[in-house]
Amino acid sequence: MNIDWATALPVVFMALMGVSMLAYVVLDGYDLGVGLLLHRATPAQRDTMIASIGPFWDANETWLVLGVGILLIAFPKAHGLVLTALYLPVALMLVGLVLRGVAFDFRVKAQDEWKPLWNFAFWAGSGIAAVSQGWMLGRYITGFAEGWLATLFAGVIALLLPAAYVLLGACWLVMKTEGALQKMAARWARLAWPPLVLGMGLVSVVTPVVSTTVRERWFSMPEFIALLPIPLVTLAALVGARALLNSKQVLGRLCWLPFVAVVAVFLFGAIGLAYSLFPYVVMDRLTVWDAASATSSLAVIAIGCAITVPAIAGYTVFSYRVFAGKVRELRYA
Repeated sequence: MNIDWATALPVVFMALMGVSMLAYVVLDGYDLGVGLLLHRATPAQRDTMIASIGPFWDANETWLVLGVGILLIAFPKAHGLVLTALYLPVALMLVGLVLRGVAFDFRVKAQDEWKPLWNFAFWAGSGIAAVSQGWMLGRYITGFAEGWLATLFAGVIALLLPAAYVLLGACWLVMKTEGALQKMAARWARLAWPPLVLGMGLVSVVTPVVSTTVRERWFSMPEFIALLPIPLVTLAALVGARALLNSKQVLGRLCWLPFVAVVAVFLFGAIGLAYSLFPYVVMDRLTVWDAASATSSLAVIAIGCAITVPAIAGYTVFSYRVFAGKVRELRYA
């Protein structure tokens, strides 16, 4: 069967947007998690925690810009619908991200008496951004449905997504730090594990309930058998992460493995959500082809993406290779 550009390009851009948002959730998720844990550490440990994300945190947000940019220029109808429904949480998220950026730079230059204030600002900015993103995810999964049940679900996810970020951030600290802070990070990760399991369970249950399309797609035969590896691998990654966090080996040569396991949980969760949504950009309301820009416009956009996306990915890989290993002292020029 021949597939023309008008059919293929919207799918390509949908996939690229999905990968961008997943990259943002994982990469900025761990540094938001570190920010949320800041208030639990000693002053010296806070400096180490900030140093662990210092080379990466601002570049991680590039993936959010890319994902939202693709939504704007490739799917303008969906962009208008999504941002109209999520205007307030988007604005709050941006406030939180700006507050984090300001606090990050000012905390190291402030006098000792003001440093706690900037630490609090970094923690608060991380919390505002994480809660806003959780609310947006909850509203998006329900297709922006009205009613108290949809609102309650969004509120629960708004509280559970920060916990998932805390788990990711704690596992990052287990991988990047040593000594007392590493032991504390392992304990923080164990405490954050149950809320992540609860959040993924709620998303898995609610999505088929609110959408007949999703329910038929997951629970029809033989699709159910073919899709069974997704929840099974996700469950295995969750159990494996918890087992590793209970092991003393996690403080040694296996310190990187819990972070990889939690990233795998996010990855397979995203795969399951993508399968549930496709071909809709907004659940049961707008397909990728209904929301897409003209084919000629997408072709021009594709040229720009072919240049910018490899550059962003290349810089990301390069920065993580340069600053691999245990955390070093944070320095400012």
